Amino acid sequence: MKVTFLGTGTSQGIPVIGCQCNVCQSEDSHDKRLRSSVLIELDNWSIVIDSGPDFRQQMLREKVNKLNGILFTHEHKDHIAGLDDVRAFNYLHKKPAEVFAEERVLKAIRQEFFYAFEKDPYPGVPVISLNEINEKPFALDGIQIIPIRGLHYKLPVLGFRIGDFTYLTDFNYISESELKKVIGSKVLVVNGLRKEEHISHFTLSQAIELIQTIKPEKGFITHISHQLGMHSFENQKLPKGIQLAYDGLRVKL
Repeated sequence: MKVTFLGTGTSQGIPVIGCQCNVCQSEDSHDKRLRSSVLIELDNWSIVIDSGPDFRQQMLREKVNKLNGILFTHEHKDHIAGLDDVRAFNYLHKKPAEVFAEERVLKAIRQEFFYAFEKDPYPGVPVISLNEINEKPFALDGIQIIPIRGLHYKLPVLGFRIGDFTYLTDFNYISESELKKVIGSKVLVVNGLRKEEHISHFTLSQAIELIQTIKPEKGFITHISHQLGMHSFENQKLPKGIQLAYDGLRVKL
């Protein structure tokens, strides 16, 4: 399995429009963060978790020409806004794009991209097949996917485990029972927005604590804001086996 971090930034990305802070003005490529998303590839199978506003740019950068499906963690714009660009995969694969999300998120997608679901759609709109999931494991083309329930403030969200890889973004709470699904992961990705408390995201220290509880071989922090600090400085201070993810990082399992 190969995992590519398509984006590791928070909802505004980095740099933030108009911001003059050191992180946003940094020339280090590690401090340039698109909206959070990952590409998971296994043999001839590939999926993306979340298609935010930078989806097109991310697909082009990684030269992705095959996509078996998109998993959605929740319905916020920084996680669904790029879905229209699955039109390219419609053309490449000659079939609908397969989308997997819980019912509430599917409803938001139908509303946001209403033109794709009209009875007599305009020619050229994206063709999307909506697949409802919940907290139960399911298979996508024979590959088992385990949804993991968490909270993003009061909003229920899903993380996902595929094999030995687990991805939890936009979490600020996970129950003990759901955490059991994560045990045994070799690679664990957790959102760590900033150092200060936040109403809907794990802080850096909370993300580190969760990773150290699970004890994976490798732990990565994602969904990072400019308030966390510069990658070159902050990454050096993390415990052994944990690092800040960055756009374009590739991890093999």
